Amino acid sequence: MNKAVIPPAGEIVGRRAVPRIIRQFTPNWFTVTMGTGVLGLALNQFSAELPVLHTVGTGLWLVNVVLFALFAGLYGARWVLCFDEARRIFLHSVMSMFFGAIPMGLATIVNGVMAFGTPFLGDAATPLAQGLWWVDVVLAVVSGILIPFFMFTRQDHSMEKMTAVWLLPIVACEVAAASGALLAPRLADADGFNVLIVSYVLWAMSVPLAMSILTVLLLRLVVHSLPGKDMAASGWLALGPIGTGALGLLLLGADAPRLFDAAGLAGVGQVAYGVGVIGGLMLWGYGVWWLALAAMKTVHYARFGMPFNLGWWGFTFPLGVYSLATLALARATHLAFFADAGAVLVLGLAGFWAVVASRTARGAWTGELFVSPCIAMATPAQFEADVV
Repeated sequence: MNKAVIPPAGEIVGRRAVPRIIRQFTPNWFTVTMGTGVLGLALNQFSAELPVLHTVGTGLWLVNVVLFALFAGLYGARWVLCFDEARRIFLHSVMSMFFGAIPMGLATIVNGVMAFGTPFLGDAATPLAQGLWWVDVVLAVVSGILIPFFMFTRQDHSMEKMTAVWLLPIVACEVAAASGALLAPRLADADGFNVLIVSYVLWAMSVPLAMSILTVLLLRLVVHSLPGKDMAASGWLALGPIGTGALGLLLLGADAPRLFDAAGLAGVGQVAYGVGVIGGLMLWGYGVWWLALAAMKTVHYARFGMPFNLGWWGFTFPLGVYSLATLALARATHLAFFADAGAVLVLGLAGFWAVVASRTARGAWTGELFVSPCIAMATPAQFEADVV
């Protein structure tokens, strides 16, 4: 029986030894916090019927806080200790997309502060959530603008190599918008109105762009067939912008009547509420098609073997936000169908998370998941050259 080969603990960078885990750390690890955080929030939706799920959700949120802090420390250390190598990520056509995972992972923590944080933080929970939300907004906007700019100017892309990971830096803004919708009702009317307006702007900076990417992705799938099996889980990423877009419209619409009324715009608030329900329904229906396609693609890939990698966390967060949108539709429409569908989706999310989390823990222990493909891409001099 072959034993797993554990890589050396340290590697030489320049003239100094750097721990391997730091040198090889990449932002796709933040997808772990995305999937873990959204599971805790989804389970908490059923805490009224099963109070133990609130406790489980709280535990997942606390674990998520620790993971996010650990990952932020490791990735920050990489930029300090291996700066020339770290910045080469902006040239990598896949790994750079995962910068969007940082603000999206932070958003699950912000939402967790509001859902689970009061027993630990007391009255400080809402101010903390507000401060973290603004940090999340800045990170999301930077990701959503800077990474596409590097796609245009410094990276090598083609239709054949395109996958749904293109969505990751774009979707971060709409995730921040949905978080803003949860934050706004907790604030004074003036502050809540500001958060509401910013959240609608964030939604508009993300969802239309994401829908255009999905259109191109459909063309790519028709012309060039499915991507390689190492990208098998990427098919689920399409649910991300659809689910978060629907959830954002529903949550923002629920806040709108009171906050617009307080700002002297009562009629606008009622329109926003209606747009939230109708828009949420339409996006949810669009998501059904992509959900069915993702399931069929997964079955197809499973027949030929799916090598495990961190991309498998793509099974979790998109399904999680689509589940939350489904449950939000159940509250808005009072239809049992959406409540039942949401419960089934959350059950599937929990199953995916259990499998992916266990395999990630094993891969982290052996060190096989700590690989930075962009280290050998270019020299610092090449990075500095502008591409016209």
